[in-house]
Amino acid sequence: MAIINRNTDYAIRAISYIAKVQKDSGTVSTKEVYKNTKISRPFLRKILQILAKNKIVESIKGKGGGFRLKHSPKDIYIIDLIKIFQGKIELSRCLLGRKICPHIKRCKLRKKIDKIEQYVLEELSSITIKDLLEEAK
Repeated sequence: MAIINRNTDYAIRAISYIAKVQKDSGTVSTKEVYKNTKISRPFLRKILQILAKNKIVESIKGKGGGFRLKHSPKDIYIIDLIKIFQGKIELSRCLLGRKICPHIKRCKLRKKIDKIEQYVLEELSSITIKDLLEEAK
């Protein structure tokens, strides 16, 4: 069970690189991101397209084009990237599902897992790209 899947990991790496090198209004080419993150080009393009569609990055076409962040790194939260690429975080799913399980109200394991999920969500909701860049220094 991975809390952060490959798509989300690649998105975090790409956004972090763009945030680190982009100038005030400049762009970063896909080629440059590829060379510095080692994410395969086709996969990187797909990730960047999804990020552009979700208004995390902006795609600039033409000469000198590339990608740039649409928001400050301090306003891009890891939890938002997880939601884009993975949907809801679940550490465990009940076999029967919560709505039809006859034991849901008294299941001690489910209650413990729910608390852990809540803690993980709160932590991921507090981490930004800026935080990751500062920790990497």
